[in-house]
Amino acid sequence: MESRSRQRDDVERAYLIQARAATEGAAQAMAAGLGLTILGHYTWPLFRRQTLAFKAFLVSACAIAGLTFGAENALLAHEAQRRREENLMRREARLDLARQGLVGTETEIARWKAARGL
Repeated sequence: MESRSRQRDDVERAYLIQARAATEGAAQAMAAGLGLTILGHYTWPLFRRQTLAFKAFLVSACAIAGLTFGAENALLAHEAQRRREENLMRREARLDLARQGLVGTETEIARWKAARGL
C-alpha cells in the first residue's frame, strides 16, 4: 500500500511540474507571438491588411505551441531525473545484496527497499 501512495505522490508531483511549465511556456510563447504580430503589423503592409481574428489566431497558436512544448519538455526532464534516481538506488541495492552473497533479483531488490523504507 505504501508504494501506491508513493506512486500517487509521484504522479501528483509530475502533474504540478507539468502544469507550471505549461503555464510558463504558454506565457512566453504568447508574448513572442504577440510581439511578432505587432512587429508584422507595423512593418509589413500585407500583414496589416489581415483581419484581427487571423492575427489573434496566430497569437493563440503560438501560445498553444508554447504550452504543449513547455509541458512536454518539463515532463521528459522530470521522468529522466526520476529514472536516474531509480537506477542509482537499484545499483546501490545490487551492490549491497552482492556483499551479502545474494543475487540482485527484482524480489531481492524489493525486499532491500522495504527493509530501508525506500
